[in-house]
Amino acid sequence: MFIPIQRLTLFLRKSINSAEGGAPLTSVRPPNQLKSLRTRVYSSQPPLLLQPDGTLCCRRSWPATYHALRSSDRIRCFSEEHLAGTLSGRYFIRRSSFAMGGTVENTEASGTRLPVEAKKILHSLASNWEDVRDPNALQVTQLKGAMTNAVFQIKWPTETGKVSRKVLVRIYGEGVEVFFDRDNEIRTFEFMSKHGQGPRLMGRFSNGRIEEFIHARTLSAADLRDPETSARIASKMEEFHALDMPGLKRVTLWDRLKKWIQTAKDMATPEEAKAVCLDAIEGEIFLLQRELEEDNRIGFCHNDLQYGNIMMDEETRMLTIIDYEYSSYNPIAFDLANHFCEMTADYHTETPHILDYGNYPGLEERRIFVHTYLSSSGKVPGDDEVNQLIGDIEKYTLASHLFWGLWGIISEHVNEIDFDYIEYAKQRFNQYWSRRKELLK
Repeated sequence: MFIPIQRLTLFLRKSINSAEGGAPLTSVRPPNQLKSLRTRVYSSQPPLLLQPDGTLCCRRSWPATYHALRSSDRIRCFSEEHLAGTLSGRYFIRRSSFAMGGTVENTEASGTRLPVEAKKILHSLASNWEDVRDPNALQVTQLKGAMTNAVFQIKWPTETGKVSRKVLVRIYGEGVEVFFDRDNEIRTFEFMSKHGQGPRLMGRFSNGRIEEFIHARTLSAADLRDPETSARIASKMEEFHALDMPGLKRVTLWDRLKKWIQTAKDMATPEEAKAVCLDAIEGEIFLLQRELEEDNRIGFCHNDLQYGNIMMDEETRMLTIIDYEYSSYNPIAFDLANHFCEMTADYHTETPHILDYGNYPGLEERRIFVHTYLSSSGKVPGDDEVNQLIGDIEKYTLASHLFWGLWGIISEHVNEIDFDYIEYAKQRFNQYWSRRKELLK
């Protein structure tokens, strides 16, 4: 439903200003460059505030600045119960959406979005580069497509005027520690860096790090379907799975799913839980584990090999796999299944949460990929081995749907990145239920 601004203003005047005890903001003007805004509204820190002059303001999640709403704007929420739940419920308004005209510009002349710690490290790095004209003249561009962290490209003009110095700044998402152990992820990153498998670590600060900028392009959704590129990905995955990582070499998939289902149950609203049959998922996790736990083909898996986590050097055509937050030892069939499922996604559209299962690879495409994968170890696989892995991969797509469905439910409540996590989760769970009977005969 949509709530007119005038009506919401009256509600806020009666509730927030009187009961919350927060002082209203002074008058603000919306920035000219802002095209659209989608934000979550938390009762503990309500982004919607009413000013003494009657102007309603909305706080953006990044950065924390306020912008005035116009009387023609509308606020979308699920029900009046959500609207009226500001003083007692978890959310005041689940999601809002409105337009203010203009265009979006991600590049800014200074690092005003970056933490002070990060700015100091960046200044120190740039000061050591003789070709950088001014260490303070950094340009910051937020990169699209990230759904766990905020990722920025940092660039400095150089004396030559042709080639700029670049690094990446990764600011960790708040609340995402429920998904993975950040210390383990950093150890994985450092190991991969030392062994030439990823970007170098340039610096660390309390809630993020600075990475080497890889002079390669990130793959697109279409690249995953290109036969040559797909073959390179298959070979790279086999190489990745064969890495001898320090620490215990045990499967984490099932423990992670069991942990996430409990977290999702704690966080989900009754409406969300009902929409995805959340109460039934715990039993499905145990069922899948019984069905698949005899699979002993274990390797170090990325567990999130979507196109945005693969980079290609345009000259050498060599691939680099990046972003290891979810990486761990797991059945290799799960990692391959997850990669096939990612072929249904395009995170760089106006509706990045929408999946197109018509793009799931057909049997012949999967057969070619699996044959290439198995051949990359130097052995020629037989038809039985190829067919067995193809069959196991299809069963593990069910685990992938549960994995990312639960991720979506939890992310709706902990992540500030602009993405329709609930709708994404619904699609993953719907796909699980639609294919479960066929794959678990």
